[in-house]
Amino acid sequence: MRNRTLITTVTYCMLVALTVSLVEGAEQPSSFGRGRFGLYGDWDIKVKFGEREMNSILAFSRDQQGNLTGQWISFWGIGELKDVKFEQGNLSFTQTYRFGENEFTSNFTGKIEEGKLTGTLTSDRGESPVEGKRSPRMPGAVGIWDVTSKMGDSQFTSTLVIKLDKEGKLTAEMKSERVEHTISDVQYEQGRLTFKRKTKMGDSEWESTFEGSIDRQTDTLSGVVKSDRGEGTLEGKRFGTALIGTWSLEIASEQGTFKQRLKVNHDLSALYGTIPVQKVDIDGDKVTFKTVLEFGDQKFEMDFQGTLAVSKIAGEEGQPPEAKLTGEMKSPRGTSKITGKKVVRTFRRPTSATQ
Repeated sequence: MRNRTLITTVTYCMLVALTVSLVEGAEQPSSFGRGRFGLYGDWDIKVKFGEREMNSILAFSRDQQGNLTGQWISFWGIGELKDVKFEQGNLSFTQTYRFGENEFTSNFTGKIEEGKLTGTLTSDRGESPVEGKRSPRMPGAVGIWDVTSKMGDSQFTSTLVIKLDKEGKLTAEMKSERVEHTISDVQYEQGRLTFKRKTKMGDSEWESTFEGSIDRQTDTLSGVVKSDRGEGTLEGKRFGTALIGTWSLEIASEQGTFKQRLKVNHDLSALYGTIPVQKVDIDGDKVTFKTVLEFGDQKFEMDFQGTLAVSKIAGEEGQPPEAKLTGEMKSPRGTSKITGKKVVRTFRRPTSATQ
């Protein structure tokens, strides 16, 4: 009975949301990349349909030919956008979705100003206002780093965890055996990372500073540690690099087959569609996470267990090796088979700033 109620609720929500269509976009420079007035990236969108408000994500990118592409992402899957146009801050697109024998089409017209997206979705059932803002970006320094510190003949291994607090400030902690560290004044800008550190080992205690850089291509950090004891080096590698990023998933369930997106952040939090995942755990090639799908006052737990496989052969033109994710998602609706491939962005720049 519980499964039937959930399926009915999901079906109803899909019909409501699909008639008003979707909207979600992302970052871009002032012309065609990332930036305050750009389009590309993710947008958190709210669509009002009568007294109901639907949350979605609009993700905009480019294909290999440099053409604008877009996706609407929700907890029930991904919808592809057509005829995406963005000129002088004005945005429009068409979204068509088939549900059984029915086809739903809606058109969006709006604009992006000062990092905000507004507009109207129009279908044969009327108009619905849309409001959105850019999804917050996580600083590249955030994450779990396996680091090695060297000073003279001494060498120490530790784990550096950099987080973003509720006020948007960076904090960090360093965990080592037999050594206690307290880190403060963490700063990260344009690839440069600095922080202050107090270290205690036995009866000894001293202060030091770190200045270094993060290579986003290799997910490594390196720099110099300075104190009144002299200078040393600190080098690190981000934990979970193979899993971090955007995954295109295919979900096979008793209700049918559909596509979904999994976006794993640097701190190993994630979004499964639009559903937040507090932590994705990775142990060797085993990947697990849990999340909760909420409908009104009802909550349904979803549990994923899978395997991560990374090709030993490098990709073409310097691209990373192919990564795949396979597993099962268990929920009150039953067990779904999941196969996924990590998305690698390879596209040409558009020939004009209005594309």
